Amino acid sequence: MNQKTYDYIVVGAGSAGAIVAARLSEDSDCSVLLVECGGSDRSVFVRMPSALGIPMNTKKYNWGFESVPEPYLDNRRMNCPRGKVLGGSSSINGMVYVRGHALDFDEWESLGAAGWNYQNCLPYFNRLENHQCVSSEYTGDQGPVMISGGNNMRNPLYRAFIDAGVQAGYIETENYNGYRQEGFGQKFMNVDQGIRASTSHAYLTEAKKRANLTILKKTLVTRIIFEGKTATGIQCSINGRLRKFNARSEVIISAGSIGSPQLLQVSGVGPKKVLEQAGVDMVHHLPGVGENLQDHLEFNFQYRCKLPITLNSELGLFKKALIGVQWLLLKTGLGRTNHFESCAFIRSKAGVKWPDIQYHFLPGAISYDGKVAFTGHGFQVHAGHNKPTSRGHVRIRSGDVRQHPEILFNYLATPEDREGFRNCVHLTREIMSQPAMDDFRGEVIQPTDDTKTDEQIDAFIRQSVDSAYHPSCTCKMGVDKMAVVDAELRVHGLHNIRVVDSSVFPSIPNGNLNAPTMMVAERAADIIRGKTIQSFSLVDVFIDKYWERRQRETATPI
Repeated sequence: MNQKTYDYIVVGAGSAGAIVAARLSEDSDCSVLLVECGGSDRSVFVRMPSALGIPMNTKKYNWGFESVPEPYLDNRRMNCPRGKVLGGSSSINGMVYVRGHALDFDEWESLGAAGWNYQNCLPYFNRLENHQCVSSEYTGDQGPVMISGGNNMRNPLYRAFIDAGVQAGYIETENYNGYRQEGFGQKFMNVDQGIRASTSHAYLTEAKKRANLTILKKTLVTRIIFEGKTATGIQCSINGRLRKFNARSEVIISAGSIGSPQLLQVSGVGPKKVLEQAGVDMVHHLPGVGENLQDHLEFNFQYRCKLPITLNSELGLFKKALIGVQWLLLKTGLGRTNHFESCAFIRSKAGVKWPDIQYHFLPGAISYDGKVAFTGHGFQVHAGHNKPTSRGHVRIRSGDVRQHPEILFNYLATPEDREGFRNCVHLTREIMSQPAMDDFRGEVIQPTDDTKTDEQIDAFIRQSVDSAYHPSCTCKMGVDKMAVVDAELRVHGLHNIRVVDSSVFPSIPNGNLNAPTMMVAERAADIIRGKTIQSFSLVDVFIDKYWERRQRETATPI
């Protein structure tokens, strides 16, 4: 087999890997190999924001993972799309830009990820951002990832949803990524002048011009090569032929929360029993690889709309063609947005320290693939309980990386998670019944008004809930026996190998995962290069006063 040597090998050109490779290659004295199983991201369907449902449902761009029957979802198999293209999942996702709550990152540190608190992470969020909608100490305006507001809520339904939240007793928040996540407000997206701002678009467009960065597309990494406990390179399949590449310094795995634990396991790193059952020789027993799987679920509250102002009138072939032509020529119109332009973050019940329910509002009643279940006009709000306590796993079935692993999310396994979704139903009904929606709200489509009891709501949720496509936490940071990487993202017990992607999250944040994944990659690049982690002056964040008062009242006197 032909062999070539690089200083760094990065496996996966997705939300994290593209950033790591781009940042490492800024040093002209080091060579970087970036390996991606997928191909180019230049398709109009990848680049056009409103076409997001096409790459997400296309085999060319999607690994097509699926869960085993989920025992608490009436044994439904759940779709788990992951990007197989330059930019990875950032090239097929919904482009929603949400960091998560500040306390999500303090939680990471409390779970053993030393130094990964909000104050240390904030500079890296700011470094990656070029925010077009707000300007403050909480946001960045010089970074490579453009953050915009789509069409800035031109449809009156967006404003009505925010007003309904205020009428229900919540606050309007200017920037849910800033001082106060909790509340109702405008939603932001990573869209650059009408074009999807994936990590490929934002980072690799310039980086790939560098002589010291080599990008291999349509290249499947079949295993990590070890000499004892030291990673020395990778084995790949290119056009059916095996090749090896050596790494002088490190191998960095950025294959995502499904791909990274799978690749470690087929390379002999993982739980002993899983490796034995798959017939893989063990290099290093590491029981946490593939465990701790977490994801967000959501369901749609759908209503008919009294006025003909929704996206449902734009779904015919002729209207879609007009939208496409306008976007191709001018990058304007409905083609330049993901259509999620208002949102909310609230707490599921009193006493919760920070928000654990997220809303995405859509001025149409449609599915991701553009299908509708009725004629006429409608709108919907996506609702999800975002701090699950259920845990699942990713486990290989064989040593062949081409065979998809066993994925069990174990959704809604705990009473707390089921209660969280019941609260979603009750709270959403209260919000959507406010006067601000009266001019628009017609007959409810789902869940129907006669879905009232806990048993009825639970049954509706089991049948209606879908993944929000946020798998994470399968190679978590920490120091306990189930941790996979340390605070510098080095794999425990091994040398010259790190994992950098959403799999290293110790717990799932309250929000979409692309933004925190990019932040992790930015910070990881500094850690790998041995740079001093940027210090940042302390900034305030909103914490519910009821919670603080309750904590003081229940504190045990010293």
